[in-house]
Amino acid sequence: MPEDKELERWKRRKMLEMRKRWLAKEAGKEKETGNPKKVLSRVLIGRASEVLDAAERQYPETIPQIERALAQLISTGKLKGPVNGAQLLWFFKRLGLSVRLKTRIRISEHGELKTIEEKLKAKS
Repeated sequence: MPEDKELERWKRRKMLEMRKRWLAKEAGKEKETGNPKKVLSRVLIGRASEVLDAAERQYPETIPQIERALAQLISTGKLKGPVNGAQLLWFFKRLGLSVRLKTRIRISEHGELKTIEEKLKAKS
């Protein structure tokens, strides 16, 4: 019988610890839902943050609404996994937002990256 009481006490203590961890985790989620950028930063990889920044500059009144909606989907678990730049760009195009990115073509020559302009100047 003393073993049963000890086992019950141990179970109660473990359950309380698990509950505390769960409550702390839930409180952390609630704090993050207040800032959509933090929630989005958890899933954006590669050049996705660059695409998001370009979209914010080009569509300053629309993108905050989209960020809030995406953050809500991430928080509820409906949107999972990493999102790269190409996927985010495709998503914006599907919404009708043509996000233009600054593109540079660079050439690797003898271990150095040179722009086309630098390459043509060096030839002349």
